[in-house]
Amino acid sequence: MEITLASGAAAQLEAGALVSYAFEQEKPVEGALAELDKATGGALGRLAESRELTGKSLEMTLLHYPAGIKAERLLVVGAGKKEKFSAAELRKIAAAAARYLKSRSVRRLVFLAREEERTAIGAEAIAEGLLLGEFEGDKYKSEKKEPAPGIDAAALAGWDGAARGAGEQGLARGVALAGAQNFARELGNEPGNLLTPKVLGERAEQMARDEDLDIDVFDEKKIAELKMGALLSVAQGSVQPPRLIVITYTPKKAPAANAPVLGLIGKAVTFDTGGISIKPANNMEDMKFDMCGGAAMIGAMRALAHLKPQIKVIAVVASTENMPGGRAQKPGDVQTAMSGKTIEVINTDAEGRMVLADALHYAKQLGCTHLVDAATLTGAIVVALAGVQTGLFGSDARFIEQVLAASRTAGEKMWPMPLDDEYRDMIKSTIADIQNVGSGKGAGASTAAAFLREFTGDTPWVHLDIAGTAWITDAKSWSAKGATGVAVRTLAELAMQLK
Repeated sequence: MEITLASGAAAQLEAGALVSYAFEQEKPVEGALAELDKATGGALGRLAESRELTGKSLEMTLLHYPAGIKAERLLVVGAGKKEKFSAAELRKIAAAAARYLKSRSVRRLVFLAREEERTAIGAEAIAEGLLLGEFEGDKYKSEKKEPAPGIDAAALAGWDGAARGAGEQGLARGVALAGAQNFARELGNEPGNLLTPKVLGERAEQMARDEDLDIDVFDEKKIAELKMGALLSVAQGSVQPPRLIVITYTPKKAPAANAPVLGLIGKAVTFDTGGISIKPANNMEDMKFDMCGGAAMIGAMRALAHLKPQIKVIAVVASTENMPGGRAQKPGDVQTAMSGKTIEVINTDAEGRMVLADALHYAKQLGCTHLVDAATLTGAIVVALAGVQTGLFGSDARFIEQVLAASRTAGEKMWPMPLDDEYRDMIKSTIADIQNVGSGKGAGASTAAAFLREFTGDTPWVHLDIAGTAWITDAKSWSAKGATGVAVRTLAELAMQLK
């Protein structure tokens, strides 16, 4: 979809549909809605009076060939309560509008923002929403409708005069972020037989070449030379060899000597059977999504190539399968991580923290001064937060708040979770330094985070458990089923803010 800024009155622009939005209990008496109401001879006002147009969140009111408007349709989307409105809601409205209209064969739309949203942030949110809503995960369907449903072009109306510069800035940023998030979603949706660790490395290499980023992809021999015993222990059960993907963004202007170096560490288990501690068959097909943390880091680097932060950013993505082959590690085995710390394997399905252990340590060796990891790590976080919030753990209060601030700006919900010293006590082992699951019942997300903290030392670190937010099992009015690309926007925003 090509998105541009439109010039002139929205009602006079030719398109398959003109889109705007209305709040609950709002009469179209001023601003953008009043402009459209006047153009249509009071049609919106009459719909509001009859309660057909109520403004309830994501309610769709569609008028065909409205008098006074050159677009073939006029769509008014419900924006909910005005006091709760935000850029995140505007993004969702745009996404829902895109999905609603493309199912009705609209190929070109005009989106009219209200006066208060005619800012860089508003343009960014609308552009992101349109592109995220347009995305579909039907890549491998052999029979598709011809012509394929989709919106070819969209124009944002209202950014005239002095507002146009801000609109252009926000539009460019929104296109970059949504493109990166959709790239992460595409990777996440790939089936495990077609996206092996080797193929993921190749896809990352192609992206890095396209975006002029530095990249190294280490094979199993190099991983062994680095003594990444934790990563190799998970990989040994599969015939597919592991990969360690390292992507580096370096700003053209050299950062100050004391500038932070942000490390983005991702778990990319391209398929997770659970290993010898095998998972139940029900819903195991969703374990192709167990690489969504790594996909988020690769996507974030794609975004940063366009946004160009002032600091150096290094992504370290550890990729493997977790299979129950004849060489697979067993419960009770002891493995030695790259850091030298020994790990008693209690449950081979707690493999994500194993691969992250070596990736976190290596990121520190590369000079990262701040670490963020993202992983579909625990079912426990889904029990705690469902699919609403990403669980956030961390070792440094200031850095935690910086990540939370970035998430609020990006419109991605994250909730701080506890990481008390008592959780560390739960992963003590009698035979090794630590064990890979907590003893006793409960707090599975916190004990997993406590395990990861063992490999971060004094480096400020945040862990994002995205097990509940990395994919959705049913399509929403604003999103296709499948991988969500969660955390891409937050990580990009963090890199832009960190100084």
